[in-house]
Amino acid sequence: MNVYDSELVAGLLQKCGYFKTEDIMSADVIFLNTCAIREKAEETVHNRLNNLHYLKKKNPQLLLGVLGCMAQNLKNELLETKPFVDVILGPDSYRRIPEILNDRNGLQNHQVDTKLSKFEIYEDMFPSRHEGVNAWISISRGCDKFCTFCIVPFTRGRERSRSMQGIIQEVEEAVANGFVEITLLGQNVNSYRTGEGKFHVLLEKVAAVSGVKRIRFTSPHPQDMDDDLLKVIAEYENICNYIHLPLQAGSNRILKRMNRTYTQEEFLILVDHIRKFIPDCSISTDIIVGFPGEMDEEFAETLMVMESSAFDSAFMFKYSPRPGTKAAEYSDHIEEEVKQSRLEQVIALQKRLSLQQNQRHIGKILPVLVEKESKKSSMKWAGRTEGNTWVIFDKTNEKPKDIVNVLIQDAQGVSLFGERIMEKELVHEIN
Repeated sequence: MNVYDSELVAGLLQKCGYFKTEDIMSADVIFLNTCAIREKAEETVHNRLNNLHYLKKKNPQLLLGVLGCMAQNLKNELLETKPFVDVILGPDSYRRIPEILNDRNGLQNHQVDTKLSKFEIYEDMFPSRHEGVNAWISISRGCDKFCTFCIVPFTRGRERSRSMQGIIQEVEEAVANGFVEITLLGQNVNSYRTGEGKFHVLLEKVAAVSGVKRIRFTSPHPQDMDDDLLKVIAEYENICNYIHLPLQAGSNRILKRMNRTYTQEEFLILVDHIRKFIPDCSISTDIIVGFPGEMDEEFAETLMVMESSAFDSAFMFKYSPRPGTKAAEYSDHIEEEVKQSRLEQVIALQKRLSLQQNQRHIGKILPVLVEKESKKSSMKWAGRTEGNTWVIFDKTNEKPKDIVNVLIQDAQGVSLFGERIMEKELVHEIN
């Protein structure tokens, strides 16, 4: 979401006559687009602003701004401790950037706008993207779920969906600019709904756009996963058989404390249902360890659900309290050493599960989207399967953005290794 917002802002800056520079010393405008989901992100931005202070001293005309969720959440602290910051704009206030830039010579005071909007979806704004394989496209903004650990509803506001027409237009523009993979974004992407239909209708329309080789979406909420969506995924070849399904915790009591609105049993039934509906579907997840009040036996339930679900991959975090959220008010917070120990356990388990899931592909021929040169060898490509797993293979005559068939020969860590299979070889093998 932050990458997409940065691309939106870059598009606005270009329309105002600015261009990107890699030399920070020559910049006339510096905006930091921020995230407030985790404490570490806040520390990083504070440190970055302190480092940029010297540029402001050297060039008083430099316009320095903070954008996004941290601007929304920590406005008062920034005004008090970072007086050298000229502009503070929340995630619904980016339209003010041209006005601020045009008036920069007349600036006397800080420009601050962190009002949340019930309507802002940046419908008529198009992002400035770097050339690449995948285009992130936001289909909604805000969130109505109010998980007790999450600050997003307070920093990004209530949920609202873009029009299908505007989304399809952006998909078509991305394809015209050379992107072959589209990832649809939303805080709860599958709760998208407009008068034209729900998320599965939109997904079907995106799949019909000529030139879209692959479609992904993130992040869905288990509560909003339905058969209509699964049918569309199963029906269209260019919709990846891959679902990111955030679990967060395996204990019913902790899930209730988190306000996740599903039980352990319902989650496991859903995982089983997805894999029956789409047999080769890869599933990834999010895990938070050390949520307030989480007992050892409840953490053990998280490990059990991970094992039972056999996730292909996972994003794993220690709980960090966000001021303003309900969970931050609990009095039974977990000690840091315990959180760290639990995190190490889930990482070790997921490494084993990922390797097991990857080893199932050895001997299979999988379609791989070529994305870039391998970091370890200029003679090899790195690409991803539909299930979002990286595959390394020797270069032949393919090029980035091609989808090629690769015979998987080995699995190491979270990566697969294989050999390109030419079409004639594939036909011979089938015969």
